[in-house]
Amino acid sequence: MRYLDRLQPLALLVIRLTLGVIMVAHGYHKVSGGLHHFTQFVGSLGIPAWMGYLSFCAEFIGGLLVLVGLFTRPAALAICIDLAVAIWKIHWHNGLMGAPDRPGMEFPLAAATLAFALIFFGAGAISVDHVLRGGGTGASRRN
Repeated sequence: MRYLDRLQPLALLVIRLTLGVIMVAHGYHKVSGGLHHFTQFVGSLGIPAWMGYLSFCAEFIGGLLVLVGLFTRPAALAICIDLAVAIWKIHWHNGLMGAPDRPGMEFPLAAATLAFALIFFGAGAISVDHVLRGGGTGASRRN
């Protein structure tokens, strides 16, 4: 099974792309529905309304960063915190599976788990982070 170790960069790429697309879509949804309305909703949860802007940044900008693999660990941390708050304030009381009109926490929990993994494993070899750290130079590193 050691040959599967060579596929770890590909696995991290799939994790990054999956989480990035999910978070960009969720962040875009907040803007397209009116960011002001979202901040009012955040305020109605007992959280300062201005934190709605932080949530948008974590989801949309953090999602873009994770997607390309740039500043992946800090972006994944912001996404993980954002999703933990969403689970706590919105989804927890609906249970794991929820109901058709009240979503449960299974989806944000799965996305938070992907973000949690990226915090500790990083972006992998197929990322901008890897290139900026000096990886990916190929033949010049063999000299």
